Amino acid sequence: MSQKVGIPHGLPMERDANPFDPPRQITRLRSARPVSPMIFPDGHEGWLVTGYEAVRQVMADTRFSSRLDLGVIHVPFETPGMPVATEPSPQMPGVFISMDPPDHGRLRKRLTGAFTVKRMKLLEEHINDIVERQLDHLARLAPPVDLVREFALPVPSLVICELLGVPYEDRETFQANSAQFLVRDQSLEDKMAAVGALTGYLAQLVVGKRAEPGEDLLSDLARQDDLSIEELVGVAFLLLLAGHETTANMLALGTFALVEHPEQMAELRATPELIPDAVEELLRYLSIGDIFYRYATEDLELGGETIAKGSTVVVSMLAANHDPQRFDNPDTLDIHRQARGHLAFGHGVHQCLGQQLARIEMRAGFEGLLRRFPALQLAVPAREVKLRTDMNIYGVHALPVTWA
Repeated sequence: MSQKVGIPHGLPMERDANPFDPPRQITRLRSARPVSPMIFPDGHEGWLVTGYEAVRQVMADTRFSSRLDLGVIHVPFETPGMPVATEPSPQMPGVFISMDPPDHGRLRKRLTGAFTVKRMKLLEEHINDIVERQLDHLARLAPPVDLVREFALPVPSLVICELLGVPYEDRETFQANSAQFLVRDQSLEDKMAAVGALTGYLAQLVVGKRAEPGEDLLSDLARQDDLSIEELVGVAFLLLLAGHETTANMLALGTFALVEHPEQMAELRATPELIPDAVEELLRYLSIGDIFYRYATEDLELGGETIAKGSTVVVSMLAANHDPQRFDNPDTLDIHRQARGHLAFGHGVHQCLGQQLARIEMRAGFEGLLRRFPALQLAVPAREVKLRTDMNIYGVHALPVTWA
C-alpha cells in the first residue's frame, strides 16, 4: 500500500475549479489508497473504491450485491431532512438494476433483443431525422437559448418515448418527476411523491398496452403474460428514467466540454469521422453516472483490503475513468484517444443495456450541432453555468448558448 492518507468522512464531492475533473480529494485518495475505508454520515464504516481495476472487480463480482433489500444501504453524503435508514429498502418489482442473478437475468433477457447493435443500427436513420428536426427548431430561435431545454433534453426524450410507446406530449410530467427523484438531498417524502406520480402514470400506460398492445417495446413486454403489471411498471420506470436523463446530460455537458476546448471542437467539425472516438472520450472524461452502491454479501478481498460482510461499498466511475494507471493524462480531453474500456456504461452483468442507443444519439447530436452551428459558443461565462452537483446524474441544469 502507498502513502498514508486520512480516512474520508463522507463522500468528497467538491468539484474544485474544473467542472469536468473528479473532486481533488478523490484524486488524491485514488493515488494513495484506491480501496479506502470511509466513514458514512450515519457512522457506518464502509468503503470507497476509486481505482480502475478495483472498480471493475467490484462491478464484475456479484457477491458485491446490487440488491437494496439485503441490508441497510448507507448513504455517503448528508441528506438534510432524510431519516437515517435502519432497515433495508423494499425491492421495487421490475427494477432489475437493483437485482442479482438469477432474478436480474430473468427480466433483462426480455429486453436484450430490442437493444442489440443490429436493432439499434436499424433505428439510426430515424434518430438522425429526430436530431435534424430538433436542430431545425433550434435554428428558428433567436439566441441566446438554453441548449438543455431546446435540444439536449428533447432529443433523447423523443427517441425513448417512440421506442417505449410513451406519449411525448406527457414529457413535462415525467421529466419533472424524474428530476425530482434524482435530486440528491431531496426529502424522502418528495422522492416518494415523484416515484408515486411516475409509477402511477406508467401503471395506467402498461394496463392499456396489455389490453390493446401496439408496435412498441412496452407493448411487446405487455404481451408476455408471465410478467406482472408491477414488473412492467418497474421496467418502464427504469427505461424511461435512464433513457432520457443520461443521454440528455451527456449531450449538454459534452457540448460544454467541447466549447471549452475550441481547437478540438473545430477539428471535430472539420473531420466528422472523428466523432465516434470523440463520443467514447467524452463518455470517459465526463462519466455523468458516477456513484454506484454495492453491498458485500460475505467477507471479500479487494485491492489488498478485507471488505467485511454487510459493508456498503461505494464506487466512483469518474475516478476510475480518470485513473492514470489505465489512461495516460486522464484529466485531459483528447478526441484522438482510444478510450475503449472506459467504465461510463458500467461493467459486468449490469452494464448499461441501452449503451448502443446512447452512442447513436450522441454521435448524431454532436455531429449535427457542430455542422449546423459552426459558431456555437457559451452565452455566459463558463463559471456561471449551473452544474448539477445536487443531482445523482451529473450535468448542467441549463446551458445558455449563442451563435454568430
